[in-house]
Amino acid sequence: MRPVMALAVAVAALAGCGAPAARQDAAALAGTAFETALAAGDHARACSLLAPATRAQLEQDTQQACSAALAGQDLSAARGVRRVEAYGRQAQVRMAGDTLFLSMFSGGWKIVAAGCTPRPDRPYDCRVKGA
Repeated sequence: MRPVMALAVAVAALAGCGAPAARQDAAALAGTAFETALAAGDHARACSLLAPATRAQLEQDTQQACSAALAGQDLSAARGVRRVEAYGRQAQVRMAGDTLFLSMFSGGWKIVAAGCTPRPDRPYDCRVKGA
């Protein structure tokens, strides 16, 4: 792991349980790390940022290992965090091109849903999600 990325992950893990602003910053950092890994084609890294149930569901739905399954999801390239909302152990990170939902785990924020688009008066439609 590159030193800068290792530092970012450490900061995210430490900030995850703090004040609301720190939780929002940590969730945004986790979301950005996920999108950066996808953009770089580092699907193994992106898979490591998924929540366990999300990863398991993706593998079950596609009958492929996570890296191959994630590569086949045709997720839009996201950039720039536009808004972060954190409520306790849950967060939503809105970016240009994607909306992510995250949950706090002992190791920090993990992606529970990605490739999400809003639908009027209905829940988001997400390409990658847990059960």
